[in-house]
Amino acid sequence: MGESKNHCFRFNFTDKLLKAFFKGSSVTSDNSLIAIRELDEQLGLTAMAQEYLVDTRQGRNIQHKLVELLRQSVYSHLAGYEDVYDADRLRNNPAFRAVLSERALEKSAGSECTLGRFQKEILTQRGNLEKMNKMLMKWIKKVDARRGVKGIVLDLDSSTSPVYGEQEGASYHSCFGRKSYHPLFCFNQYGDCLKVKLRPGNVHRAQGVIKFVEPILKYYVAKGIKTKLRADAVLAGPRLYNLCEELGVEYAISIKENSRLAEGVVELTKKTEGKNREKVIILYKDFLYQAESWNRPRRIVAKIEHHPAEIFPRVGFIITDLKWRDKKVVKFYSKRGTYEQWIKEGKYALNRTKLSCQKFTENEARLKLFMMAYNLGNFLRTLALPEGIKH
Repeated sequence: MGESKNHCFRFNFTDKLLKAFFKGSSVTSDNSLIAIRELDEQLGLTAMAQEYLVDTRQGRNIQHKLVELLRQSVYSHLAGYEDVYDADRLRNNPAFRAVLSERALEKSAGSECTLGRFQKEILTQRGNLEKMNKMLMKWIKKVDARRGVKGIVLDLDSSTSPVYGEQEGASYHSCFGRKSYHPLFCFNQYGDCLKVKLRPGNVHRAQGVIKFVEPILKYYVAKGIKTKLRADAVLAGPRLYNLCEELGVEYAISIKENSRLAEGVVELTKKTEGKNREKVIILYKDFLYQAESWNRPRRIVAKIEHHPAEIFPRVGFIITDLKWRDKKVVKFYSKRGTYEQWIKEGKYALNRTKLSCQKFTENEARLKLFMMAYNLGNFLRTLALPEGIKH
């Protein structure tokens, strides 16, 4: 495969129009999406657009098919072009055209106007936003089958997407201290985004959580896949606990401290008082607790940390139906921190927070396109990259 050998190879996603040579004298710097396109072809991901999305365009002079426009939108985000303004510059790029379709390779990709109409008019009409959710979940199902998934861990949380003007649905949120949107995400332990929902900026963090996560839980339970759920306290409540228990989904969810919970660990917090604390002291305890709004008592696991330079201990509470020992439950819940890393990857690597359209539905379509791009990159990392560079 060196320069001295005049060999080439072809790709599955195109016929005879694209060849790859290993010649240092003729290298293109815009070929990074070719590996993504090959993975896409093997799994049949963006090709689903013709099955799921409804084309609202009329007339006979339609040059760019839905699949091609979806690829152009998703691949642009993955390559770091977060706005449709870049389309006119990219539409004649040979490597970029090659990954879209054979028609685009022979002629050109979509223009800024074409891509803008696709994202603002087609994706926001005829139920296409909901169909993008179904399409995204279908991607996950295909990848789950490729991985041979036997058990799934779901991380549920919200985030913030700052706005750039007077966008519809944007509002000041006291938790984030700025004017923003308030999207809801669900990831699995591989870093795949199973579902995303854009919400107005002033909604409570738990609003719509049951409707959002219930179809995902029911799907995995129906498939006989062992399912676990982790979530932050602000997303939780008796409805979520009841749903998990009814479906047989194990959960570990943080719960806010109150006076009754504090009473349950008071003897452990006093144990460290007055002692010479040169090292961090960590203690665990579990007990049953029932709030007034609950229909029955549930298990609480508490972690008490006393640090040398601090007067009072740090105490955290987790509500769970896991049968594991206390320390293992806490360790399992703490892995939820990787969720924050995946959120940051979408935020900083793909700039998914750039929701600069005027209408709320247009920004929701953009967010879903960003997360499709994120998933394609994550699929390549977890399914195709060698172990040494998967990080």
